[in-house]
Amino acid sequence: MISSKILILSMHAEEQFAIRALKSGASGYITKQSAPTELVKAIRKVNSGGKYISQSIAEQLTFFVSDDTNKPLHQRLSDREFQVMRMIAEGKTLREIADELFISDKTVGTYRTRIMEKMNMSRNAELIRYAVQNKIIE
Repeated sequence: MISSKILILSMHAEEQFAIRALKSGASGYITKQSAPTELVKAIRKVNSGGKYISQSIAEQLTFFVSDDTNKPLHQRLSDREFQVMRMIAEGKTLREIADELFISDKTVGTYRTRIMEKMNMSRNAELIRYAVQNKIIE
């Protein structure tokens, strides 16, 4: 059996995207900004069975790991909750989210309720402001 090795090349330089990618099984994560200097090195490392993250992400992760008390609210969310949160923050309706994720409107509503509870918010406007401030959406 051949196991796949996945190296993510992303435009997102924030650590939350790298963490989610690595938790989901990716072997490496580099940003487009670091790609010209690190891509070959990253491919070789991942191909040999190792893990690789770009220097800029590594620096952000050291702050993330060393300070649990200041973790952002969105780190409390499951991967699916984070996905739904981003879609809400992008202005999508519950129906649009349900259609895109192949789940029911009621399920999306349940995710929204959980997200709001975990993040101590009551309105979508708060969620949107948070997502913009934390560079989860542009």
